[in-house]
Amino acid sequence: MKSLLVKYKLVVKFIITFLLVYVGMSLLYKFYLQFSVGSAYYPDYLTHLVAKQSEALFKALGYQVEMLPHPKEPSVMVMIENVYTARIIEGCNSLSVIILFLSFIIAFASNFKNTFLYMLSGSVLIYSINLFRIVILTLGLYHYPKQEAFLHTVVFPAIIYGFVFLLWIFWVNRFSEIKQKDA
Repeated sequence: MKSLLVKYKLVVKFIITFLLVYVGMSLLYKFYLQFSVGSAYYPDYLTHLVAKQSEALFKALGYQVEMLPHPKEPSVMVMIENVYTARIIEGCNSLSVIILFLSFIIAFASNFKNTFLYMLSGSVLIYSINLFRIVILTLGLYHYPKQEAFLHTVVFPAIIYGFVFLLWIFWVNRFSEIKQKDA
């Protein structure tokens, strides 16, 4: 058993680091959500911000859009041209995806400067891509309502998770210490 641990030391280190960071950040996020209940920003500050920024993108594209608090659940209703088209829930704010991204990057950390800058720039890119994903998905639902299942189960994951996967691949091939040790 000891020889296996020595042989796969880097793999074990990656898994333990990833899990510790992911669980720790997820717990912090859970506390954030609990403390957000009843705040001035509905349903929570980050989801509210995503809704407002998405609204600005819709308006920049020339759509009459309105973001309204959902009366029955913690979400924001997206009304395009007075038609209830979609809702923005807490899961749409990209923070859980960013936590997943950051956990991977920290588990494959390089020097502090490169790791910090990549985490920061990657998080900003994921957040931005997510805003465009919300707009694309909602406009797709507005123009092609019969395609809801395809848009939400195929297009959404392809955009956001595909982008995160590309960021991970770039990180491992360009900056991680694992790549540097193998070179």
